[in-house]
Amino acid sequence: MFVADLHLHSRFSDGTYDPGNLLDLGKKLHLSIISITDHDTVEGYQYAESLFKAKNIFLIPGTEITAEYQNNEIHLLGYFIDCANQKLLKSLAEFQKYRCERIREIVKALNKLSIPLEAETVFLLANCKAPGRPHVARALVKRGFCNSYDEAFERFLRKNKPAWVPKFKTPIDQAIKLIHEAGGLAILAHPGLNKNDELIPIFKEMGLDGIECFHSKHSESMQKHYIQIAKQLGLLVTGGSDCHGFSRGKPVIGTTGLPTEYIAPIFEKVNLMVPDFLKLDKENFLPDTV
Repeated sequence: MFVADLHLHSRFSDGTYDPGNLLDLGKKLHLSIISITDHDTVEGYQYAESLFKAKNIFLIPGTEITAEYQNNEIHLLGYFIDCANQKLLKSLAEFQKYRCERIREIVKALNKLSIPLEAETVFLLANCKAPGRPHVARALVKRGFCNSYDEAFERFLRKNKPAWVPKFKTPIDQAIKLIHEAGGLAILAHPGLNKNDELIPIFKEMGLDGIECFHSKHSESMQKHYIQIAKQLGLLVTGGSDCHGFSRGKPVIGTTGLPTEYIAPIFEKVNLMVPDFLKLDKENFLPDTV
């Protein structure tokens, strides 16, 4: 039984759901805790902050930052960050500027391919401060230049395709430091997609706090593998669906997440008591099979 989904995206980055919808869905799916981890922004949490208490669901402030180590792209989730931290907000604003510039470069590449898409069309459709390739894909479909989101990526937007533009990535040690200085926990997202397990001990030495062992694209064997690594290195175990709403097919919120037994260590790491209403009793525990 999953009681938490700690990796969700909203309309404030490249998801399609309103943060309030995520809270409602979380409640409907009997989740006790969620985290809205939009790319390079905390606006999703700020928007939902006034709503979650009334819905009797715990909302962990979060974000997702794209980092880099030796030409490896690494995604970091930041949990329990102070969303009013000025250094964090200043850095996120810089990341957002790079995102907007990337959109302009992608549109220029499309224009060279005789596709008359305008950057302003993408920005209007995105209607957020952290636009990304999914918004370009949606714009291409809306304007009739592609028949589907997947076609837009396959023809133009994936790596090594004609309109692909590299994204800005901050050095991972700086990203971890940024999260820590905002009072948060730095978590390695979906390591099974990175395929560079040998780097995890290095990241641990840099201050990494945990690993996203449960993910919608992790098989059961991968989950067990990363739980074992987390235990060996003394890292937290986290999990989430990485739901983007309808932008990537069927929404996956609640299809995977974090079992009860891993909740308390996360709260303890930030010196917080687990909220009483979560009712983390032993009946909800999944057996430790690793």
